Amino acid sequence: MEYRYLGSSGFKVPALSFGAGTFGGKGPLFSAWGNTGPDEARRLIDICLDAGVNLFDTADVYSDGASESVLGAALKGRRNKVILSTKVSLRTGDGPNDVGSSRHHLIRAVDAALSRLDTDYIDLLQLHHFDAMTPVESVMSTLDDLVRAGKVGYIGASNFSGWQLMKSQAVADRYGYSRFVANQTYYSLVGRDYEWELMPLGQDQGLGALVWSPLGWGRLTGKIRRGQPLPPNSRLHETENFAPPVEQERLYRVVDALYQVAEETGKTVPQIAINWLLQRPTVSSVLIGARNEEQLKQNLGAVGWQLSPEQSAALDAASAVVPPYPYYPYWNGQFAERSIGLLSGV
Repeated sequence: MEYRYLGSSGFKVPALSFGAGTFGGKGPLFSAWGNTGPDEARRLIDICLDAGVNLFDTADVYSDGASESVLGAALKGRRNKVILSTKVSLRTGDGPNDVGSSRHHLIRAVDAALSRLDTDYIDLLQLHHFDAMTPVESVMSTLDDLVRAGKVGYIGASNFSGWQLMKSQAVADRYGYSRFVANQTYYSLVGRDYEWELMPLGQDQGLGALVWSPLGWGRLTGKIRRGQPLPPNSRLHETENFAPPVEQERLYRVVDALYQVAEETGKTVPQIAINWLLQRPTVSSVLIGARNEEQLKQNLGAVGWQLSPEQSAALDAASAVVPPYPYYPYWNGQFAERSIGLLSGV
């Protein structure tokens, strides 16, 4: 397994990490998209550790907290061998303060997560969403206190816009608080919005991307092909309304290109889609999930090899979209030359 720095933290994480969102099986569809229990979770973790995957990511809202509980139980006796990452700030109860990034909620949310994970520290704590009602100064101060207390090692954010991330970093710098070192973000061959603003920001601010849903909400699993209907048991029938929209012809272009590369390499469509991400700037780790051993072992096959420049270029071209203003590279001459680094994300 390749290990990469998490942004500018000096802390190394595996190129592939395991997302434990399938653990637990409690709550509505968006909260629980699997029902893996402790015994099966332990077996999946065994496979991960054997492959060098030692970062496990979850959140307090996954399966109404059951994901953290199952993960903690499955890791019992080997906590020192793994990196634990979880997320807080989304609603976890009916009370008026059971949501957000207020000092009140963050401290209680972290203590509850520590209890469910059966540990006394979280390696990486991420805010699951920006809280517009709580002053950024209060949020970053509270996170810094949690780091200084030893309950949290590093901090990051997820689902933040560029200005929200930048304001948080600026406040941290102004007061000497801990800075974000990670940005857990959606990024895939059919979802390249990350490149427009968040990628150059990550380069500038030392934020390592932890990529979630690298297979485009299940669209790049190999089950979708041009001219073929979805299998009747496909989960896409249930999850499509939650997923970012993708224009159908563009999806088919990407899938056609993936199958072409699959023929050339002998790799699977998901392995190619994940490998493409691993070659992108700022990507520290790609989160893979699995409901069973077969899925996990297939996804683990995304590392240990590399797409050729020609294959990467073909996938780039098939998945390309024109960025909106002001990211659209319409300048000529010196402006294009001076801007090309940030606009292309390289």
